[in-house]
Amino acid sequence: FGAAPPLAWNATLGAAAEGHSRAMANGNFFNHLGDDGRTPGDRAELAGYEGGLIGENIAAALDTPRLVVEGWLASPGHCANLMNPQFSELGAAYAVDPQSDAGIYWTALFGAP
Repeated sequence: FGAAPPLAWNATLGAAAEGHSRAMANGNFFNHLGDDGRTPGDRAELAGYEGGLIGENIAAALDTPRLVVEGWLASPGHCANLMNPQFSELGAAYAVDPQSDAGIYWTALFGAP
């Protein structure tokens, strides 16, 4: 994939990403669908994001942001989100629960107004 323009931080997407990371950590699951059945687009909309295009990357059990991004770059589907020139905004977060299987869960939400 070719390089894409820089993304702007979006706090609303960040809040939605944090909520999903926390749900995965505390609920001990790893999936783009929430344990409530909501999709990434549902979560962004419920958080108040008004953009029409949403993408999501998730990761688990990786201790550093560098390892997470390296993993996403090595995965065609995740890399497609990272390098999609249609996305202009990003919100990302992680959550830790030592009692969960993976310990740490990461979510990045990409959007375009």
